[in-house]
Amino acid sequence: MTSQVSSPAEQADEAVVGEQRNPAGTTKDVRRLDRVIIRFAGDSGDGMQLTGDRFTSETASFGNDLSTLPNFPAEIRAPAGTLPGVSSFQLHFADHDILTPGDAPNVLVAMNPAALKANIGDLPRGAEIIVNTDEFTKRAMQKVGYDTSPLEDGALDGYSLHPVPLTTLTVEALKEFDLTRKEAERSKNMFALGLLSWMYHRPTEGTEKFLKSKFAKKPDIAAANIAAYRAGWNFGETTEDFAVSYEIAPATKAFPVGTYRNISGNLALSYGLIAASRQADLPLYLGSYPITPASDILHELSRHKNFGVRTFQAEDEIAGIGAALGAAFSGSLAVTTTSGPGVALKSETIGLAVSLELPLLVIDIQRGGPSTGLPTKTEQADLLQAMYGRNGEAPVPVIAPCTPADCFDAALEAARIALTYRTPVMLLSDGYLANGSEPWRIPEVDELPDLTVQFAQGPNHTLDDGSEVFWPYKRDPQTLARPWAVPGTPGLEHRIGGIEKEDGTGNISYAPANHDFMVRTRQAKIDGIEVPDLEVDDPHEATTLVLGWGSTYGPITAAVRRLRTAGESIAQAHLRHLNPFPRNLGAVLARYEKVVIPEMNLGQLATLVRAKYLVDAHSYNQVNGMPFKAEQLAKALKEAIDA
Repeated sequence: MTSQVSSPAEQADEAVVGEQRNPAGTTKDVRRLDRVIIRFAGDSGDGMQLTGDRFTSETASFGNDLSTLPNFPAEIRAPAGTLPGVSSFQLHFADHDILTPGDAPNVLVAMNPAALKANIGDLPRGAEIIVNTDEFTKRAMQKVGYDTSPLEDGALDGYSLHPVPLTTLTVEALKEFDLTRKEAERSKNMFALGLLSWMYHRPTEGTEKFLKSKFAKKPDIAAANIAAYRAGWNFGETTEDFAVSYEIAPATKAFPVGTYRNISGNLALSYGLIAASRQADLPLYLGSYPITPASDILHELSRHKNFGVRTFQAEDEIAGIGAALGAAFSGSLAVTTTSGPGVALKSETIGLAVSLELPLLVIDIQRGGPSTGLPTKTEQADLLQAMYGRNGEAPVPVIAPCTPADCFDAALEAARIALTYRTPVMLLSDGYLANGSEPWRIPEVDELPDLTVQFAQGPNHTLDDGSEVFWPYKRDPQTLARPWAVPGTPGLEHRIGGIEKEDGTGNISYAPANHDFMVRTRQAKIDGIEVPDLEVDDPHEATTLVLGWGSTYGPITAAVRRLRTAGESIAQAHLRHLNPFPRNLGAVLARYEKVVIPEMNLGQLATLVRAKYLVDAHSYNQVNGMPFKAEQLAKALKEAIDA
């Protein structure tokens, strides 16, 4: 992860920190900025995600700190040119430590009228807009409600407009290739990428290498895309419409020494799971059913059979977790991945895992609900489901990563808890973290925790007659974990199933006193899990605390920076462990007159905090499928301070 050093530039709009003549000797100026926010937008078939991803990769290789926000429609292929079909990719990059994808884009690349209309409301006055004028036909504009062309009627007078016939220029650049016009038009996103790469002095070698690799079996298509990419670069260099290019220096002071790469939350989770299996010396087994936005973990893990990873794409959610629980019984580090609707289907088997007391990682990449809800939009509304969404008393630990890179560490922590305490663990990521990306320092192997597991090897209990037997529910006095016996180990045969077990022997028991004891013991095991104390960032002994969890970390921290820069005193704390809570949480809450909890739900953590600690926490909520904006939170927190 990047370091979290406060920077006044996080509060500023686009900042010019210098200007110089282009050293190549052209008439164009090079303006130095400390940060910029760019949004690519177009039809879901225009390749905006690929364009944004390539720009991000080159930005990461250049050494900038960055944060991204991909945003795509839920429809597999919405009607072309319509507002529901708009796909966008926002990238915030800087020469210093940043935390969010940014509130408002400085630059919008709009490939058609729908993209312009869907995104214009987010732009501040003075922002640059690059539009593909070829798509602004009468029919295309009418489709999204434009009676007249916004490029001509003065609607964009407050912006710096760059009309570019992207489609025409792309087709012209590719006329030497044996392509139909439709095939040539598909490369217009590469033309746009080349233009933006010139504007912001991004490296080009990586993208050209990527295109050669991606289209290795179609060298003509690879060559055409590279030609379009170079044409976009050359257009920026030669056209009079772009008189200035921009430089954003590498963020050399933002990162501790190390080797970095750009990483998304789902990729970081995948790598974290593989690292956990290696540190535990256990095979990794994933039983899963594809669901947005969790499917990328299944896709990624399926590529790593060389690390002993086995992936099973089941016929449904229930089969996926059933297979994973079977793998846990047989001695694997078992994982199942899903999103909110899938958790509902998996709930009975999660309860079975609680009863069997086996390690199992249940990874929930939260999305908007209820039911199938908003498949491609983000939300934090599964917390109470993770806490209580099972029949009977079936407690499970719950943890949540706070940034895309932090997903790696969260996976290791989830594995530590599951393996140490023999319990299923719920890990709550969300669509914002899953698809967003940031620089990640690749850790050294000796920095990773030792997760080695000791399986049961023989008898563990002596009966009154002196005979030695194996009791599957005889517990470790420190962790209350039961022994993990690999099937087939001689002498360790034991009963397994969902009906209540007798303490110690594991035999079926309907005895009221035994059930009461087992329920309380399973709860005590979760309550006794060792988690770090909550750390509080409070440099000025504030009276107001903002408490967050999960992906709200970036927006909350950016908002707190803004307030402190403006002279306000406010404390901040962020929860990773949501069950059990850190042992010092009650004492922390008691120190403050006001506690504000921003969440992308209707107040689920606030409900838990109020119930457990009797604290009158103020809930600030948003459920629009998008992450908080820093300015929005700063305003809300200022109101709370002044109230």
